[in-house]
Amino acid sequence: MAGISVSLEGSNIQLSFQKDDQATAVIMDASAARALVRAVGQLLTVMHEPDEAEADDLGDDEAAMLDVTSPAIEVGTDEQGQAVVALQAGGLPPFQLRLTDEEARHVATSLNEILAAPRDVRSSHGGH
Repeated sequence: MAGISVSLEGSNIQLSFQKDDQATAVIMDASAARALVRAVGQLLTVMHEPDEAEADDLGDDEAAMLDVTSPAIEVGTDEQGQAVVALQAGGLPPFQLRLTDEEARHVATSLNEILAAPRDVRSSHGGH
């Protein structure tokens, strides 16, 4: 049986593979890890487009969960002074989210509350 594990080694990421008696580990910095994530994400996108049955399984009330794949998340304002967040997620092209003041405050407050909580408390509650 094959196994894959990912761990943090100082400021680097270690990706380990094991199958039967053989084991291999690769250590990479954050930019190499991001490139690997993008490459694997693109391959998975090319390999598998969800069929209609799978698309139907994701109900209208459910949102797809995508990881941020851009090297940075940019935050600024548009010409009218509205908050704008620019990023890339999953296999999607880069995009921008325009937020009302109320939406921006909600996002900022929620993220601050999440980050202020200890990691073990965050993972025990799950969800978002």
